[in-house]
Amino acid sequence: TMNRQIKLMTWEHLKITLSFFSAARVVAEQEVENLSGLSPNPEKDIFAVKENGKACLVAEFAAKFLVPYYVRDVNYVDVITEQADIPLSRGAEIKGKCGTNESELELSWLEKAYTLRLSFIKEGHNTSRGQEVLWKMNKVQFMYDTSEKTYFKEAVTPGKHTANSHKLSALVTPAGKSYVCQAQQTIHLYLSDHQKSIDFLLSEVQIQPFDITNDFAFSEAHKCPVDQREQLEETLPLILGLILGLIIVITLCVYHIHHKLTANQVQIPRDRSQYKHMG
Repeated sequence: TMNRQIKLMTWEHLKITLSFFSAARVVAEQEVENLSGLSPNPEKDIFAVKENGKACLVAEFAAKFLVPYYVRDVNYVDVITEQADIPLSRGAEIKGKCGTNESELELSWLEKAYTLRLSFIKEGHNTSRGQEVLWKMNKVQFMYDTSEKTYFKEAVTPGKHTANSHKLSALVTPAGKSYVCQAQQTIHLYLSDHQKSIDFLLSEVQIQPFDITNDFAFSEAHKCPVDQREQLEETLPLILGLILGLIIVITLCVYHIHHKLTANQVQIPRDRSQYKHMG
């Protein structure tokens, strides 16, 4: 009986020890930081998810939601549609998790009246160049409460709502790189009845949810097509100006050389009467 009690005590102690290490591991995986105070732009937020003390997901962006909702008209007779402009708060609470092929970032603000959940996936694709591994944002979910008074004014039938993206494939980036886009982009989110859609506006984005090699430092940037096009539009006039300037310089040089060569040649008189004075 004594041996059995010792074994039971040892087993209970072992379970407590394993539970402690398991809990410690979960806490380490869920460690997060809101670094928005480091951003010079008050509308731009910076968030990090850490695993075992090392950043495994880093995101910085400015975000806003355009949410239609119903209110009574001035006569309280008819129902009309208003629009709430809801910015992402700098003091947002953050949760997140990292995985080899799936990562997630969750942000809540104003006492969880608003919650944004971003999901990322990494997967391989067969191309003409062989296997290519990409990551992308494959799901966005936004939960909001129209009874919250900061952005919703006297909403009809106030309550909680959830809007989701539909077949989303955004921020597509080669594995091992961060996604960068200064331009504003719009992602449409839909309520369950599909009668209304919410616009999720993202700008000044740099995100990397996988393969961060240097702690809190983004890997090589992969620019979005809009930024690439804008960069080309900015540099194209400069390139054309340089080419035009070069053509002008070459033309002036050719003219100068030609003028110098013709000036050194003997001028033959056109009037035949002047030939007798020659020789």
